[in-house]
Amino acid sequence: MEDIADFLGSRPPFDAVGADDLARVAAVTETEVCPRGKTIFSQGAGPVEYMWMVRSGSVEVIHDGRVLDLLGPGELFGHASMISGLPTGFEARAAEDTVCYRIPAEVMRPLLARPDVLQFVVQSIVDWSIPRVAPESGGPGVPGVPGVPGTDPVQSRIATLIRMPPLLCPGSEPIREAARRMTAEGASAVLVPHGGTFGIVTDRDLRSRVIAAGLSPDAPVSAIMTEPAYTVTADRLGGDVLLDMLERNIHHIPVLSSAGQVMGVVDDGDLVAAEGRKPLLLRRAIALAETPADLAAAAAGLNPVIIAMHDARVAAEQVAAVRSVVLDALTRRLIELAVRDAGPPPAAFTWYALGSLARREVVPSSDVDSALAWGDDDSGAEARDVAAYLGRVAQAVDEGLRACGMSPDAHGASAANPLFTRSLASWHRAVRSLSDDPTQDKALILVSVIADSRPVWSTSGAVGGGLWQARPYPDQAQLLRMLARFALSFRPPTGFLRDFVVEHSGERRGQLDLKHGGMIPIVDLARWAGMAAGVASAPTLERLRAAEAAGTMDSSEAHTLMDAFGFIFSLRLDHQVEQLRRGQPPDDFIAPKALNPLARSYLREAFRAVASVQANLAAELSLGVRWS
Repeated sequence: MEDIADFLGSRPPFDAVGADDLARVAAVTETEVCPRGKTIFSQGAGPVEYMWMVRSGSVEVIHDGRVLDLLGPGELFGHASMISGLPTGFEARAAEDTVCYRIPAEVMRPLLARPDVLQFVVQSIVDWSIPRVAPESGGPGVPGVPGVPGTDPVQSRIATLIRMPPLLCPGSEPIREAARRMTAEGASAVLVPHGGTFGIVTDRDLRSRVIAAGLSPDAPVSAIMTEPAYTVTADRLGGDVLLDMLERNIHHIPVLSSAGQVMGVVDDGDLVAAEGRKPLLLRRAIALAETPADLAAAAAGLNPVIIAMHDARVAAEQVAAVRSVVLDALTRRLIELAVRDAGPPPAAFTWYALGSLARREVVPSSDVDSALAWGDDDSGAEARDVAAYLGRVAQAVDEGLRACGMSPDAHGASAANPLFTRSLASWHRAVRSLSDDPTQDKALILVSVIADSRPVWSTSGAVGGGLWQARPYPDQAQLLRMLARFALSFRPPTGFLRDFVVEHSGERRGQLDLKHGGMIPIVDLARWAGMAAGVASAPTLERLRAAEAAGTMDSSEAHTLMDAFGFIFSLRLDHQVEQLRRGQPPDDFIAPKALNPLARSYLREAFRAVASVQANLAAELSLGVRWS
């Protein structure tokens, strides 16, 4: 009962209820365990005599067979029927193994006499009649045609997903009036023009910043707006905007035309159905975690999310990007908890992701590579104190990642390694040294690690940007030439006429290594060509596009590598998802005989295409064509 009271008391509307009333609620609250797929109540049932709150897992809200929403921990349902005495307007079904708290109406009704509780409960009742997808116009579903049912919103331009014109109001307008207009228009957000930017107020803001906080509804709407609102342009793809929402932990984004005029607001419900919202719920659970144990419990939901997205045929690159964003969120929260426990930092610092995480190309088998950089001072006792402090923080983060099932880099590319925790001045000296003399021991390996860097978390006043600063590299001919040779280190397995080169002994006998034989050659080629084009840290496909645009790689070769990357990456994810499904540790080894003939043929052609690009580069290097 104490656990129930603690959980309810941390969520509105019960966070405004006194201890005695909360204890009475907890005493009669029942715990309902719902396996995935169980119907908690049916559409048209009732009226129900309970109100439910999700404790863990998630609950689908289904109307006429269509999933309208996905409710996560702390969200209420069933209260509309309980209050109105009418049959339920939707079906509630467990989207995964879920635990709910079931609160009897008899104990809720006395609380509803309190205006603050009643106001929150009524406000949280969603108008399910508001469409959550593009209007059903234009006949049957037509894939690839925006606005027509059957279109995948993830692959659509975001402008085609706008359901209504933007709702605007001045900052001086009372919150009460803004809320009334939102209800009348069926809008979940209102925009407040503010100079050249916009503030935004969402329905969640009304619940958390007004009702739960006890703010007067007569206060100006500017008092609760988020400003400036994060915006996107109309040509962005829905999948990219969804990643923005996930990374920034927001649910509404205004869309601007090419001329900078606001066209409307999209929310996560416009972009994805219930399966796609699971990463957003996971991101929220991570943000709310108060201990590393809480984070480990939240992280346990990551692999099921990856499996669900894969089963929903989400593109492999999109799945990897979502996994990367969730890993970023885990890392940020672990850093925040570590800093909270260690005390105020003695210097501003930035935590960097390295390797595949920096490129947003992580798969379930990927290690978590990281580094730390603090202010320029790197000498004397003060610097030693900073390094010792950051070493403790990094160690706590590494331990937290392990508890979450994530492995820090096995080769030592980790912020917990003193070599990867240093001042920004020291990092810059290392970069200059590697650039000027790439013949040093392990220089090219270090270049490949440092060049793939992306800031994940910073204290106030810390320096952003990658560790390897993006700039043109024509003056570093020797570095580029050696990077080109380094890109020939791993060769695709194309040694046999009718089959692949596979392992001939040991536990991997008869298997291919998709990472070293397929992915690394493409990643290394893209890094070399991208850096030659002046692009430092970037995803592999972005580097190839930049190389094509700058002419550092032939257009046909760039597209050959893009196609090969897409196919091998998808095959790698397919393989690892099946391993997760079977409860096996994911790896990169696949038996060619296990592939169907078509996939085996495509893989052979992809390997040959990559080998052909490497062969052309090797010939140019031998003739002195490249940076002689």
